[in-house]
Amino acid sequence: MNPSLPTPNSELRIPISRRELLARSGMGFASLGLAGLLSDDAALLSSAGAAQAYTNPMLPKAPHFPGKAKHVIHLFMNGGPSHVDTFDPKPSLTKYAGQNLPNENLRTERKTGAAFPSPYKFQKYGQSGIEVSEIFSHVAECIDDICVVRSMHANVPNHEPSLMLMNCGDQTQVRPSVGSWITYGLGTDNQNLPGFIAMCPGGYPIKDAENWQAAFLPGAYQGTYIDSKHTEIDKLIANIRNGTLSSKQQRRQIDLVQELNRRHAEKRQNEAGLEARIHSLELAYRMQIEATDAFDVSQEPKHILDMYGEGTNARQILIARRLIERGVRYVQLWHGQGQPWDNHDDIEVNHRKLAGQCDQAIAALLKDLKLRGLLDETLVIWGGEFGRTPTVELPQAGANAGKINGRDHNHHGFTMWLAGGGIKGGTVYGATDEFGFQAVESKVHVHDLHATVLHLLGFDHTRLTYRYAGRDFRLTDVEGNVVRELLA
Repeated sequence: MNPSLPTPNSELRIPISRRELLARSGMGFASLGLAGLLSDDAALLSSAGAAQAYTNPMLPKAPHFPGKAKHVIHLFMNGGPSHVDTFDPKPSLTKYAGQNLPNENLRTERKTGAAFPSPYKFQKYGQSGIEVSEIFSHVAECIDDICVVRSMHANVPNHEPSLMLMNCGDQTQVRPSVGSWITYGLGTDNQNLPGFIAMCPGGYPIKDAENWQAAFLPGAYQGTYIDSKHTEIDKLIANIRNGTLSSKQQRRQIDLVQELNRRHAEKRQNEAGLEARIHSLELAYRMQIEATDAFDVSQEPKHILDMYGEGTNARQILIARRLIERGVRYVQLWHGQGQPWDNHDDIEVNHRKLAGQCDQAIAALLKDLKLRGLLDETLVIWGGEFGRTPTVELPQAGANAGKINGRDHNHHGFTMWLAGGGIKGGTVYGATDEFGFQAVESKVHVHDLHATVLHLLGFDHTRLTYRYAGRDFRLTDVEGNVVRELLA
């Protein structure tokens, strides 16, 4: 027994300094008379009453209507993968290779050079015959389960605002992230794990934790960050084990702190920070057993490990499946720290390398979910914050080291794909122009994507709101339409 902890029949004595004693006494003497006038029952809440004052915000909730999807895995290729090198082939770029493109209206905000054909070969796959680049040959094997949206567009060609738009629905203002809105609406099925987990190996991406922020929603809905470069559970999840106290001792300690928190909360209704603290303490305690199991991929049989392949990205994609199996609502997987897909130069080498780090594992995820009967209820999303230009990046200071073999940012038209969770697989929706500069057919804005994701989860995006600062906010702000052609 740790002597610093009280026994059931002892009083809790916490040593304090003389300075702190005087400070507390100065504040406390005035309340002695009042305490004498009140009975113990009136002065303090009972444990039962205190417990009733707190409601777990992550308990499962019913959506507006039955949704096809129950979980989301967002594969975020941060930095902006090139659509014309992955899922949107453009033969016209070969025809105009090294020449200025003929349409004067197709210009980006930054000065770019001549037409730059893809260095990769495309071929048709599956019964649907959808063309996919050779660098995603494993994902291509699953193309009949995938809907490729080739007409995405965003607002600006800069990483920071485009990340915020894709992840939070607004490029400038502080807004809750997609995962926060979803857990706010649905709660989660496993109270021993966070409902929303963001994994990024090596540290935070651009814009840091703002990408999975809860903003003005209660703090319990914020994403839990995991540095997935680590393999040891103690490093993967900080403070997951207590080296000093036993589980029983920790439970007594947590109960004491939570009782104080609940008494405090009873007198301060709807204090978001306090409610988040209460939820976080309980979750942190419960995670010690459940998280250790969920993140331990060594429990998987060899054929599953071989199917996903080796490397950090493969491991975190396998972890995502294990989390979804255990009821986690929203898992976002970042492809490395910073913006690895931001290939202003050496795109042939870099895109091939990056795709090689995740292609096999993404295909394994889709196949694995399907075999386990989970793909129908799990929405898988792939993409970045924007695409890249079909023209070559011109040399500029600090951008591409004087090389002329990469592509610049392009928000006018890019590709994302979706699978599972009520999506119509084996289809292509929308199109960019013949060169891949901008979306021209069945255009899909990021707000439309968000509206469609919420619909698949059972929500009318105009009704999933939260009142803050005198108005009702929603993920899609005042825009967005469900793209019903994507639905099965």
